[in-house]
Amino acid sequence: MGDSVSGAGGHRRRRRRGPVIAVSLTLVVCLLVTAGVVVLVGQVSSALNDWEPPSSAAAAPSDGTIATPPHDELTGPPAQSGVTPRETDPAEAAAGADEQSRPAGALRPSDEWLDEVSESSGVPRRALEGYASAQLVVDADDPGCRLSWPTLAGIGYVETRHGTYAGGELGEDGSTTVDIIGIPLDGTNNTRAIPDTDGGELDGDTEWDRAVGPMQFIPGTWAQWGESLEGGTPDPHNIDDAALSAARYLCSDSRDLTAAQDWEAAILTYNRSATYVSDVLAYAHAYADAS
Repeated sequence: MGDSVSGAGGHRRRRRRGPVIAVSLTLVVCLLVTAGVVVLVGQVSSALNDWEPPSSAAAAPSDGTIATPPHDELTGPPAQSGVTPRETDPAEAAAGADEQSRPAGALRPSDEWLDEVSESSGVPRRALEGYASAQLVVDADDPGCRLSWPTLAGIGYVETRHGTYAGGELGEDGSTTVDIIGIPLDGTNNTRAIPDTDGGELDGDTEWDRAVGPMQFIPGTWAQWGESLEGGTPDPHNIDDAALSAARYLCSDSRDLTAAQDWEAAILTYNRSATYVSDVLAYAHAYADAS
């Protein structure tokens, strides 16, 4: 009996060692796997922290978005911003001067100025060239207006994101690659009813007028103020012509656009909305500060 009991106990002890050993081995394996996972996670985390996009990766072009100062902190337009004109050979300047005695060398800003200010402000370079060219022309022809390119840029951003609103962009010649045509001005959607004035020539609508181009001119207003920067027939879909025409329009009535009352009156003629005025003012200040 004693041997049988002892034998039975011995078999039970041996059977217990098997599960214990198996559990121990399982724990060891789990610990090793866990340690490996921790090391792997650490390596992946480190790799992600050290990762940089390839230098050849193309960045999305800017549409001029920029952080604006609080509207309630702005009490007047920004001070006039300077523009460095492109240098022109005196002989070319004399040959290119038009009947208004406009200095041809001041028609365009310098490449260096464009590169620097476009990068600092976020305004697309081709749009900035149109706004700055308009300032240079008005500075020469109507210095009392004291127009500043950030005002034109503020309008251009609020209206069409500098000519990119329809999904296109500004081409090298300054024209939008996709025509930007506004909604019909039929009295709905908070618009003033304006029956067709151009037979649909500019906006394709023979019933109602629509705003067109990067600066969103109504055909009737374009007929009065449209002006070409380089001469020839003005094109509202071209940023050079549209910006210069907007500048002329804003400077009308002998306005001084560094005076708060005149600046606000000018923007209200563009769009009779207090919210619109506040938005353009905020972007004008933001672009002026960034440049």
